[in-house]
Amino acid sequence: MSDLASELARVGVARFTAPEYAPGNVVHVVLFRFRPEVDQRAKDEVEHRFRRLQSEPDAERGAYILSIEAGTQASGEGAGGGFELGFVVRFASEGDRNYYVGAPVQTDPALFDPAHAAFKEFVGPLIANVLVYDIVD
Repeated sequence: MSDLASELARVGVARFTAPEYAPGNVVHVVLFRFRPEVDQRAKDEVEHRFRRLQSEPDAERGAYILSIEAGTQASGEGAGGGFELGFVVRFASEGDRNYYVGAPVQTDPALFDPAHAAFKEFVGPLIANVLVYDIVD
């Protein structure tokens, strides 16, 4: 069982996704590698829809995403792993991050962002690989 799954089992889903749960600087990094047939127009739509997650507040929770930064891979180090588009999402608490992530961490639809769930459904067929890395500072 992962650390998050253990914590969810310990505290319960309502607390685990509450805005006041584990406050701090939470950084959620998401990197996409697209399928070869995905054109630039579709990639631009992915970025547009992802950014919209911050600008259109959740109906139940309001504006809970502090910021979203996005861009294409621009490093000259040669260590990009083939990832093409990246996002840095900031939250004020682990509870906000847990609410945002939803499945597979927790599956109660009343306690995760439906807009993010819809985005994952949209982007799934377009990506060959995704890397998600969370930093809690």
